[in-house]
Amino acid sequence: MNRSQLVKAVAAQTGHDPKVVDATLRGFTDVVTAVASKGEPVAISGFAKFARVETKARMGRNPATGEPVRIKASKRVRITALKAFKTAVLTPSLAPKLGKGVWPPEAAPVTRAPAKAAATKAPAVKRAPAAAKAPVKRAPAVKRAPAVTARKAPAAKKR
Repeated sequence: MNRSQLVKAVAAQTGHDPKVVDATLRGFTDVVTAVASKGEPVAISGFAKFARVETKARMGRNPATGEPVRIKASKRVRITALKAFKTAVLTPSLAPKLGKGVWPPEAAPVTRAPAKAAATKAPAVKRAPAAAKAPVKRAPAVKRAPAVTARKAPAAKKR
């Protein structure tokens, strides 16, 4: 589902104008982005938590050479799904019920273009049949003797 589909689905579910829903969605993303960028987590109960996470500088190892490598401090974005959202997604019977036609959207009626007259089409050009390929000859399979595995002699008991 992309943004325009989300706007249409929310508008159909709530009965609001799609332009109002789009403005609300843009405002929501702007506020969440601005607050999270300042380092303050944003938690929407039952849905998700948006936060900026800062990692400290540390020492790591180059896996190819084994030599120590300094890893810089960095900032990352973390979006954590909260319990109610996870439960609803993993158990579809617990998910909220949508109104009829919200998702999947009702298909638009299919309109067909009028058929063109057969006289306007160019006649099909017939091509000569391609030459048949000669079958590939393969060398006869070589039968191999079964592999013999050597067994280890039992170890002598210590007394």
